[in-house]
Amino acid sequence: MQFPPCFADRREAGRYLGRRLAELGYAGRGDLLVLALPRGGVPVGFEVARALDAALDVLLVRKIGAPGYPELALGAVVEGSMEGRPPFTVTNDDTWARRAVESGMFAAERGRQLDEICRRQQRYRQGRPVAALAGRHVIVVDDGVATGATMRAALASVRAAGAAGVVAALPVGAMQGLLTLASVADAVICLNTPPEFGAVGAYYLDFTQTSDDEAMALMREAAMWPPLRPPQVSPQPSMPRGVTAGPGAP
Repeated sequence: MQFPPCFADRREAGRYLGRRLAELGYAGRGDLLVLALPRGGVPVGFEVARALDAALDVLLVRKIGAPGYPELALGAVVEGSMEGRPPFTVTNDDTWARRAVESGMFAAERGRQLDEICRRQQRYRQGRPVAALAGRHVIVVDDGVATGATMRAALASVRAAGAAGVVAALPVGAMQGLLTLASVADAVICLNTPPEFGAVGAYYLDFTQTSDDEAMALMREAAMWPPLRPPQVSPQPSMPRGVTAGPGAP
């Protein structure tokens, strides 16, 4: 399948990504769950879930930034799950993060991000945690990856929750960022990996920020889809492992 060098918007990117995942054999699995990272990942995940005949939910993850330098990531925190697993925290192994932990700033910022996660849980799911993940095959979707820090935390939390299979799926990403995901995912699927990667938004004609209202409308529509087919009893096709990169890969 040929992919455009620049997607019209997140919905179009999701349609291409969904078709690619269907080609790889992910469609029609009764235990499949697509988890979108809000907010930009929701339009992409909506189209992926529809193409694969899969359930759709969101996974709430927040970057823990350095005080005064919000773009400097110290780690990330991911919401807990329906099985009772508490929020999952990833701390970077670097000098900035260690100093923040020692000073208490990391814990304070983590608390602020957990408050935001609680707010979004109320908006997206009326306070309920993410769906049960144990024993399921899970595809985690976002609109793109640069460093991969947030996606890496999301994948690690899904793995820790006992998922049977964990896949990262993205329309576009920097190869270095994608490679960092391979240690926490069974497969990393990316349509476009430009050798000179800038910002994720450079690969979309319309990269307008997704609003809570737009994301919630898509989640409500996905909840009204017909019931999923039961799991197939015939052998499933083997799934790709490692990093599957699209055009532009070195």
